[in-house]
Amino acid sequence: MNFIKYAKKSLGQNFLIDQNIINKIVKIADIKNKTIMEIGSGNGNLTKKIMEMNPKKLYAIEKDKNLSLILKNKFKNYKNIKIINDDILNIIKNKNIDKNIIVIGNLPYNISTQILAYLMLIKKWPPWYKMLILMFQKEVADRITAQENTKEYGRLAILCNWKMKITKHFDVSKNCFFPKPKIKSSVLSFTPKENTKFQIKNPKNLEKVTRILFSNRRKIINKNFLKLFENNVSVAEELNINLKQRPGELSKETFYNIAMKYENLFS
Repeated sequence: MNFIKYAKKSLGQNFLIDQNIINKIVKIADIKNKTIMEIGSGNGNLTKKIMEMNPKKLYAIEKDKNLSLILKNKFKNYKNIKIINDDILNIIKNKNIDKNIIVIGNLPYNISTQILAYLMLIKKWPPWYKMLILMFQKEVADRITAQENTKEYGRLAILCNWKMKITKHFDVSKNCFFPKPKIKSSVLSFTPKENTKFQIKNPKNLEKVTRILFSNRRKIINKNFLKLFENNVSVAEELNINLKQRPGELSKETFYNIAMKYENLFS
């Protein structure tokens, strides 16, 4: 079956065709006898390799109806795979998901950060997944793993690292896909931290703090910080924060402390 003609630009579809990269992805975690969820099964190349590793169960999520029908036919002789024609965002919202799942996905570039945000901002923690193994465009992966005082550092790194241990595994050439994208990709894994000393009750408070403080990235945080805390200068002194710093100079831990303080005062 020629899957290439089914690639849809509107869904950000770039099929992974390099077997070496596929082999490296399935070896990041031990998936034998584990429950796996694959986001965006596409042409089934990665799906096939996952099945060869003998998982207990594989949920293959594919939003494209035509592709999901082809996948159902391709894997009709496998009993431990379920092809689901749905949007992964709907599945996360509905919360009807097994526990301790290893999630693997070559995420569509156009909604990769949205999918990640849904997975990161789950209130119940530890979450239903045991590990995420996800491919992003390299630029996004660099932002996720960025450290303070770098141009890539921002809200994404702060939100992602709050309750996750993140590992970058390798970059992927654009030649490993068809249709060929214009940029490189990177594979990252995310393991939920069982406990964090930064106990923020509602993740939306951290989202709000980072959004306001990064709204003027090149300017010092003074005005936005006072706006956030309704001109209460004592908060900065209490948290030992220099209001003449730019947001990109603040550590991730500082943002978590700010969010906890904001929550205590206004929630």
